[in-house]
Amino acid sequence: MEAAAARPRPVLTAGSVLPEDAGRAALVARVHDPRYDGPCVAAVRGEHVVDLTSLAPTVSDLMERDDAVAVVREADGGHTWRLDELLRAPAGRRDVPRLLAPVDLQVIKAAGVTFARSLLERVIEERTGGDPAQAARVRARVGQLVGGALDGIRPGSPQARRAKELLVAEGVWSQYLEVGIGPDPEIFTKAPVLSAVGTGADIGVLGASVWNNPEPEAVLVVDSRGRVRGATLGNDVNLRDVEGRSALLLSRAKDNNASCAIGPFVRLLDEDFGLDAVRRLDIGLRIDGTDGYVLHGSSSMREISRDVLELVAATHGPHHQYPDGFVLFTGTLFAPTEDRHAPGAGFTHEYGDIVRISSPRLGALVNTVVRSEEAAPWTSGVRELMRGLARRGVL
Repeated sequence: MEAAAARPRPVLTAGSVLPEDAGRAALVARVHDPRYDGPCVAAVRGEHVVDLTSLAPTVSDLMERDDAVAVVREADGGHTWRLDELLRAPAGRRDVPRLLAPVDLQVIKAAGVTFARSLLERVIEERTGGDPAQAARVRARVGQLVGGALDGIRPGSPQARRAKELLVAEGVWSQYLEVGIGPDPEIFTKAPVLSAVGTGADIGVLGASVWNNPEPEAVLVVDSRGRVRGATLGNDVNLRDVEGRSALLLSRAKDNNASCAIGPFVRLLDEDFGLDAVRRLDIGLRIDGTDGYVLHGSSSMREISRDVLELVAATHGPHHQYPDGFVLFTGTLFAPTEDRHAPGAGFTHEYGDIVRISSPRLGALVNTVVRSEEAAPWTSGVRELMRGLARRGVL
């Protein structure tokens, strides 16, 4: 990424981040409150945000309540902020109220290679060894050999096994194809607990990376019993050059300072927004560069190769439990191939890019790209959270 003279800041308002049907939505936020120097669990009610920490000390606790929707919609709370006030707050400041990522003690998990189009891009990364200069040539060859073989395939099915046999015979089988159409999905830990950033914050890309992109995704919020309680948006930042060198570098490619954004709010499942609504989500992406560059993209959950409940079952069950719940990135259809600089080199971020990930039912997650090395250090972990809640007397 090339440095820019000044870092732009997105102008956020309640109208620009709320879902289009916010009046019917049960929305959960987290707010940094300087009075306690710590986070509050809050409900978003119109353009006001209401502190619910006395009823649910953490978002994890709220998700365990069977009456979570009623609490968010109707319960008496404490302090109230104007949403516009929180959105205007400078990123990273501890002396002013501001929005945080709307999850806390949940483990941050991710499912990879869940869409055929992005699956092919993972194969291309592997075949190029992470070299963007080779991408166009390899994309044409891989598309010729693999593309049609994946149309309409259900992972793990007899048809998928036959496709594997064909691709092995052609010499193009890949570890990404294994998790893309094989019986077992890729489930990995994206980031540590409490490390995600929220809307309006900077999002980090390693300074050494020369081939990278955002990954706009629907994120499921799941309780300790494996029940999907809500959904939100996420940016599963991807370093294509790093993971392309070796899949064993997945942690290096995925888990860096400020490299996971979640928000703006958790929308709880209710009578107006159920799992079928999640399955139909359309997710838009817009990137605005400091040089006037604009990129549009989109992803539709209708095209996912594995049902969301299949992904949840692969994460949670007799084989693995999460006592504080978890959030699950469900993968992305978006894999940018548009050239930004050199012909054939495809897309990569520049310092100062403003990334807007949006969906009509979930609102907008907006972040500014910086180097991970220059993003605000991650300093608020579990110990600080527990101490802050103890000071408030809510534990």
